[in-house]
Amino acid sequence: MDIYHVWCDLKPGVRDMHFHANVTRCMTNLRAGGLIESWRLTRRKLGFGPSCLGEWHLMIELRDLRQLEDAFHRMATRAEPEEELHHGMNELVTNASFGLTRDFPDPFRQCGQERF
Repeated sequence: MDIYHVWCDLKPGVRDMHFHANVTRCMTNLRAGGLIESWRLTRRKLGFGPSCLGEWHLMIELRDLRQLEDAFHRMATRAEPEEELHHGMNELVTNASFGLTRDFPDPFRQCGQERF
């Protein structure tokens, strides 16, 4: 499983539940289209965590890079309804950072022959 990460802060004046509702609409649309497997939105608790990553963390689980590429292609069309949904999230955030991780070890990993 690959995990696409988004860390961000909300722009001043943005209400947390408004952000949550917009993320939910966008992620529900992507999942219904088979473009993501699942997603999760978390918020830093009690100020713990590196401030450089932002208060909010969106994790999007994908089967593989092909599914991620398909999701990016859909969003990159800038066509409705994805454009409205994507804009509905993006207009609310600042200081966004992105990352991509994977479950470890990979299911195809072989052990015993490594040279490093």
